[in-house]
Amino acid sequence: MSVATIGFLYAGATLGAMLSGIPIAFALGAVALAFMLAFMPAASLDTVAQNVYEEMASITLLSIPLFILKGAAIGRSRAGQDLYSAMHAWMHRIPGGLGIANVFACALFAAMAGSSPATCSAIGSAGIPEMRKRGYSPGFAAGIIAAGGTLGILLPPSITMILYAVAAEQSLGRLFLAGIGPGLLLVCLFAAWAMVRFRSEYATAKQVLESGGPASPILADENYSMAQRFSTLPRVLPFVVLLTGVMVALYGGYATPSETAGLGGLLALALIAAIYGVWRIRDVNPILTATLRESTMLMLIIGMSLLYAYVMSYLHISQSAAAAIVAMQLSPWVLLVTILGLVIVLGFFLPPVSIILMTAPIILPPLKAAGFDLVWFGVVMTITMEMGLIHPPVGLNIFVIKNIAPDIPLSDIIWGTLPFVLLMAVAILILCLVPGIAMWLPDLLLSSTR
Repeated sequence: MSVATIGFLYAGATLGAMLSGIPIAFALGAVALAFMLAFMPAASLDTVAQNVYEEMASITLLSIPLFILKGAAIGRSRAGQDLYSAMHAWMHRIPGGLGIANVFACALFAAMAGSSPATCSAIGSAGIPEMRKRGYSPGFAAGIIAAGGTLGILLPPSITMILYAVAAEQSLGRLFLAGIGPGLLLVCLFAAWAMVRFRSEYATAKQVLESGGPASPILADENYSMAQRFSTLPRVLPFVVLLTGVMVALYGGYATPSETAGLGGLLALALIAAIYGVWRIRDVNPILTATLRESTMLMLIIGMSLLYAYVMSYLHISQSAAAAIVAMQLSPWVLLVTILGLVIVLGFFLPPVSIILMTAPIILPPLKAAGFDLVWFGVVMTITMEMGLIHPPVGLNIFVIKNIAPDIPLSDIIWGTLPFVLLMAVAILILCLVPGIAMWLPDLLLSSTR
């Protein structure tokens, strides 16, 4: 049987397993084991555990459960609500300031927690009711939180970036730094849209009032004294210091990514104990349980994805697919657009973790041969996968928002997120035209270490 035939069978079996509703980890593992039985020596089954262990025996992967612990500690405390309140108090005078405050709160929380669902849940549980209470449309309120939550996989420390660094064999520090510029670009684009959308909704509400209709809360003018503004800072600043300290420890060369993650997790637990009194066993238990549950799920997906990629490589499927792509002799930019289109389609059905580990052996060699910097591509691919988090049919953040705001129709949430999908596409275009937005910090780090 030819490699091409085996490859099509492999892809078909994977698609069938995914559509059957089997959890992703078990679907990938079952397909890999089935093809090991059918096309590989019988003795290969004896080495499954060893192969999975060897693939996962990376010190970089150790940082994942530790970053999850830090995110769970922050996400399951009132840190998100306090962060949102502080942002709102300082930015309420800006047109659309409440929406912009949500964007900035999402960005900061994402940088502290490193998880998109955690960011959506923590900021959305406070931000969505407040926006709706002040007259913002439900779709806009839901959309801006769902989009802001996606920053969790772009801004460091990002679990998605960690996996990409392992799959692409790139420096994790350079990847983290490369995500900062594009992350700030997305924050600015989201904030600009918040201002535009606010002005539209404000103008509509004013017309309704002038025509004799009811006054919308969006027309109300809020005021915070300087004392009130500064009173919001004491609970927020320690977490900002935590974020700064973790970044300095990592990029200053004082600690490895795993050591930094462990330090961040312990400091996050210490902060929520000191600030919110979360130190009793009954208080800490949900944090540890959530960390264990999410880490186990994620590491199982990683292990099965790596086994899946190993079988694909052993059967020469990934090498043949990469060679076929190279043989098409596409121009570099057509190749990039084609691959990003594939990532977008996969993002409709798969989480970023699986997309990276399943596609890396196929798409990275042709991209490297075409002259693309794999660190830069990692950022572009991450933004592309962000689009999948807020795009139906699977968009994870859409369902997180639906869970915390069940009275908002799903159709309103989807329509509210679509402008942000377009803004992400604009960000990718800008990064293609001006790659220095992503690369100036990694290049600066590289030049400083020479």
